[in-house]
Amino acid sequence: MAIATNTSLTYSSVAIREDLSDVIYNIAPMDTPFLSGCAKMSAEATKFEWQTDTITAGAANRQLEGDDSPAATARVLPTRLDNYTQISRYIAQTSGTDDAVDYAGHGKHQAYMLAKLGKRMKRDMEVMLTQNIVKAVGSATAGRATAGIPAWINTAHVAGGASGSPAAGSLGTTAMVNNTSTAACTEVNIKATIKEAYDAGGQPDMMLVPSAVKQTISGLSSGAGPGVPARNPVSGKGGATAIAAVDIYVSDFGTFKIVPDRNLSADGPGSVAANVFFLDMDYWGVAWLRPFQTVTLAKTGDSDKQMLLGEYGLVSKNEKASAILASVS
Repeated sequence: MAIATNTSLTYSSVAIREDLSDVIYNIAPMDTPFLSGCAKMSAEATKFEWQTDTITAGAANRQLEGDDSPAATARVLPTRLDNYTQISRYIAQTSGTDDAVDYAGHGKHQAYMLAKLGKRMKRDMEVMLTQNIVKAVGSATAGRATAGIPAWINTAHVAGGASGSPAAGSLGTTAMVNNTSTAACTEVNIKATIKEAYDAGGQPDMMLVPSAVKQTISGLSSGAGPGVPARNPVSGKGGATAIAAVDIYVSDFGTFKIVPDRNLSADGPGSVAANVFFLDMDYWGVAWLRPFQTVTLAKTGDSDKQMLLGEYGLVSKNEKASAILASVS
């Protein structure tokens, strides 16, 4: 085949208009199930406090008839707990020229960047609040830190591997101990963790899990057997649908919704292990000293600078309401 002489072709043209879509495709996940489930609370200082209480376990209580000299029952006082707020921020700065040009897919670039950074900060919070981090008062050279979930759960605590020991000190001040090995998320360990929570008085109803553990749980023993998906006929199509997911787990002590969380960090040996949280979200909150806000910074030249800021801390209203299966691969 040949092309006739002087045929106009696109290859040498310089005036073809660009074809740029007016849509920006962004698939970064924005779901933050733990943060979204926490109660929104307020803090009035960088160190905020709350109290927890319990009732002594049932015991024999048989008394003499006509006893006229009873002693006062020993008091069990509430426990006073505290955590610190931490500061998260991002800065967006846009030149005057950049603000004047016409962008495809969004309006003013400064506003677009602030919206994007706000979503990024929510993901940061989800990571930090679920991390094995202890509280820290901070200093002139180190930022304050709010203790994450593993530093609070002490009572209902099962180690998946030869690690994941609960904090031995005060709640929020001692990190969960990670040793050298991990183990798979087995149903035996799941049942043991749920039982510990129940025996402690808790009644969690959500399992917050990493994506790999979600698949492991879906492959656990069911009517079809371990790892074998159930198959149900599709009406009128003569085919079958493979159901290989478990989203609800019915235990002896309650029903659990299994929620995968992409943001759960690896806290275990070699950063390959993760934690499975059994949570009652009624007992978790985020205390805000300074809710999300946009602060316009001083203009020092041909640009606009704004700071997205938030200051907050995690509240574990009563650690016995939740449980942790620690250090699973």
